[in-house]
Order: sequence, then structure tokens, then C-alpha cells
Amino acid sequence: MAEQLTPEQLAPDQLTPELVDGWRELVAGLGERGSFFLTPDWVLSWWETLGGRGPAEIAFWRGSDGAVEAVVPLVRTRLRLHPALPFTVGCRTALGAGPGAADHGGFAVRPERVAEVREWLAGLARRETLWFPDVDPLLGGLLPPGSRAVARQSCPRADLSGGFDALGSRQFRADLRRYGRKLAAAGVTFRWVPPGEAPPGLLDTVVRLHRLRRDALGRGTTFDAGRLPLHARLLERARPDAGPAFLLAEHEGEVVGGLYGFLHGDTFAYYQIGWDPAWAPLRLGTAIIAEAVRACAERKLATFDFLRGTEPYKYRFDAADREDLSWLVPHGLSGALLGLKHRLKG
Repeated sequence: MAEQLTPEQLAPDQLTPELVDGWRELVAGLGERGSFFLTPDWVLSWWETLGGRGPAEIAFWRGSDGAVEAVVPLVRTRLRLHPALPFTVGCRTALGAGPGAADHGGFAVRPERVAEVREWLAGLARRETLWFPDVDPLLGGLLPPGSRAVARQSCPRADLSGGFDALGSRQFRADLRRYGRKLAAAGVTFRWVPPGEAPPGLLDTVVRLHRLRRDALGRGTTFDAGRLPLHARLLERARPDAGPAFLLAEHEGEVVGGLYGFLHGDTFAYYQIGWDPAWAPLRLGTAIIAEAVRACAERKLATFDFLRGTEPYKYRFDAADREDLSWLVPHGLSGALLGLKHRLKG
């Protein structure tokens, strides 16, 4: 098979199991340039649920041996110019980006294919506006000339190479031990649930506990029943070494707290948490996060990724910022309007 120079473009429901497996292998081989949000597990689950199975195309490049070497999933969408106004403008964006909070976006591309993919995207940019939100900084080289970074999102991550006991200050580690002793005395235990082993109903329980916590704080959330179909699909696609995983806090056989995220390669991405506010005096929330970080370190993962947001507690685990960038490649009136929107926001 000759090396494929122009992409094969397929709708998501036209993919063969061979292509999906090749896509997974491609992302797994990208090292720190890969993430769970680039995998077919996330992208296809998003398209089937939040994306409403709308019109989309996935471009594939293959090597001379048939191996998948680049994947660019795209969808046409419309973006609102202002929350209070009904006006929208059309553009092309990455499939799986946007609602659902996909961080570290972009496309899965082997280094030797970057120039071809960039040139192909440049061809699209001559005809329509491109919008790529929350792109991993290591993937910015894929973007065509004229791309403009219009937003930044801090995504702290903790380096686990030194083990759990190397994280944080001496006082913080002492605090965590004290919280752990009090919770143990109250009968609370912790349990890691790896990908593919979540029992039926566990996701619903964590969503319910998340809502309890947010209500206690007087804050809204998008991690609710409306997002359950996406996460149910992710659970269905889980494999032993990749997919949704949980750290649970249990008391007398009942789940009283849960942290939910995604294992991929040597990284765990912490997505959401929920816990019964009745346990707040014993610092259950902090303890759940600490136990999740400990579980990942014990499993020799390299990184605990806190994803977007600069909440102070993340930095107590020695997390360091890595910024995702949102990129606009403007074309015509839609590009001018979106550019104006982001200038006004800035």
C-alpha cells in the first residue's frame, strides 16, 4: 500500500473497527502530545450524544504499511456571538470540542505528517472560518498561517514521578494524614475503580453527589443528567488500560463521595467530583482528591492532570500550569465577527 498523501474523508458512522483501532494506536503513540480527548472513545461518544450525530467528517492519512498516521475530525457548527443575542455565525471546528469540557484538544498527527495536515487545513481556511478551542500547546504547529490565539486556559498538572509523598508542603502532608485518620475512625474507606470495572449505576451516583455538593455551594453545574449519555458511552468504550476510572469514598457499603476522570497512557485526567456535604467537617473532598492522586502514583502514572481551572487546592499538590490555547483562523464576515467578539472579551 502506497503512502496516502491526500486524506480519506469519512462520516463517523462509516468508520471500520480497523480504523478506530488504528486511531487509538496513533494517539497512544504520541506520548505527551496525546490525550484521552483526542481518542475515538471521546470523539465518537461526543458525536453520538452531545453532537447529535450531526454532519461531520473525519480525515485519515495512512502510511505505506496501512497504519493510521493522522486523524482530523471536523464538524460544521454555529457559534453565538453573545449569550444575550440570538445571532450565530458558522465555522468549522474540531469534533468533540466545546460542550462537555474537552481539554487538550487538537488532532492526532504523527510528526512526519504535520506539514501535510497543516497545508490541508490551510486549504479549508481559504473557504471558511476555523475555530479550535482549548488546543494543547504542543499541537499548535498543526495550525495554518493566519491562526490567532484568542484565549488561554490554565490546566494545572502534578508530576507523580517522585511518588505521592513528595507532593506538597510538609504541613499539607501532615494535614492529609490527619484528615485520613479522622475519616478512618468514622468508618470511611477509599477504593479505586479502574476502567471497565464500574458497576451499573455508579456514574449516576457520582452525578447525584456532585449535584449535592454544588447545591451546598450555591453554584450551578453542567455535569448533570443531560451529560449522562456522553459518559455512559465512554463507559461502554472503556478498556482495561484506558477510559473512565473512579476513586470512591464509602461508608457502611454506601458511596458517599466519588472522583471521576479518564486514564490514558501514563496520565489520569481528573474530570469531576461529588460528595455528601454532611462529611464536609471531616474534609472528605480534599481526602478524595488526595487518595486519587495517591492511587495514580502507586500505579506508576507520570501525571495527575487537574484539567482546566486555577482553584488553589490544585497547587497544594505542587501542580504546575500548562496552558491550552483557543485558536481562530478567520475567513470572511464570520471570521471578522468572531475576531471582534474575542477582542471585546479580551
